[in-house]
Amino acid sequence: MIPVLKHSWALLLGMMLLMVGNGLQGTLLGVRGGIEGFSTFEMSLVMSAYFAGFLGGSRMAPELIRRVGHVRVFAALGSFISAVLILFPSITDPWAWVGLRILIGFCFSGVYVTAESWLNNASSNENRGQALSAYMIVQMIGIIAAQGLLVLGDPSGFILFIVPSVLVSIAFAPILLSVAPTPAFQTTKPMSLKDLFRYSPLGCVGTLLLGGVFSAQFGMASVYATQLGLGVGELSIFIATIYIGALILQYPIGWLSDRMDRRLLILFVAAIGAVAAAGGAMFDSNYTILLAVGFVVGGMSNPLYALLIAHTNDFLEQDDMAAASGGLIFINGMGAIAGPVVTGWIMGTVGPSGFWLFIGVLMAVLAGYATYRMTQRPAPAISETGSYAPVLQSATPVAIEVAQEYFIEGLEDEDATEALGATGS
Repeated sequence: MIPVLKHSWALLLGMMLLMVGNGLQGTLLGVRGGIEGFSTFEMSLVMSAYFAGFLGGSRMAPELIRRVGHVRVFAALGSFISAVLILFPSITDPWAWVGLRILIGFCFSGVYVTAESWLNNASSNENRGQALSAYMIVQMIGIIAAQGLLVLGDPSGFILFIVPSVLVSIAFAPILLSVAPTPAFQTTKPMSLKDLFRYSPLGCVGTLLLGGVFSAQFGMASVYATQLGLGVGELSIFIATIYIGALILQYPIGWLSDRMDRRLLILFVAAIGAVAAAGGAMFDSNYTILLAVGFVVGGMSNPLYALLIAHTNDFLEQDDMAAASGGLIFINGMGAIAGPVVTGWIMGTVGPSGFWLFIGVLMAVLAGYATYRMTQRPAPAISETGSYAPVLQSATPVAIEVAQEYFIEGLEDEDATEALGATGS
């Protein structure tokens, strides 16, 4: 880990500050929308718009980078992000916010594509897994820290929108002033969705469902907490708890993933998340139980994404793994766009508990489908599976391809070890 920090500290620091800004604006909009009197459906459209822009950015940013280069794209998109953050409190109209959220989602996606290609360029075969872990950790720390900033100002004013704008502007300084060389940018032609589903039905269905779960958590948690009547301090702790659970439980689940049938682990993790979400729907009037539910659901749902990617890789040839990343990103993005809209509709129909109801149903469906898939074909031998790599659902195709490379390198190391053992015997 020390070599990773030595060579990539500027990038990791900048990404942490970016996530503070992104995490703060996402939560703040949910609170401010309630103050402005936006309906639940209007807020669901606002939150969904971010993921539409993010998906578009992940597909278009590589072409922008090829045309004008990493540094120009990075600086230009960062400028747009800072400007948009200031515009939110200035134009308090839900449809204007939808447009601004599409733009900011596009810009953040482009920034992530650029940063992740830099991270990959700075990583070697020996430390790529550590680089992914460090990247995931600083992202989670940034989101968690953002919730603490929410209590330092008045959500009905301007200052809390100015703070993330400043943080985003500062975030680019250590990255752009670092001495890291600009990497060459290459992307892999994606695999068709039909072929991807043929290789891994569970991977495709699971990433679609998790897209909805993640976008509900990232986009609608603050709307839910506002409707529930939580104060700003209670709301910020609740949302932070979701990501603390994701950070803490990522590695135990990853450790188990490399030692058992991944489908069985997906079943258990999704089932635990579904039960916890049901508890949230029934007992959300108790704040202590609400925090416990947030911790468990966040801790179960977030690692599932990387677990599903690893499971998908188990049934792919090594040459196809990088190509599969584009399809997984697209499927997850479709679920993420729909997630806030469906959540908002359910919350408008049954009340705030619809937030947990939506998440619980998706997790239960995932557990049920994993059970069904276990009856359709045998699991690969543990010795033939690659290593779990921690990846968040906010990752772009670049980070997913880095995870695929790490997975492939793990398989190659195992093959080399087996060959050496056979030679020695």
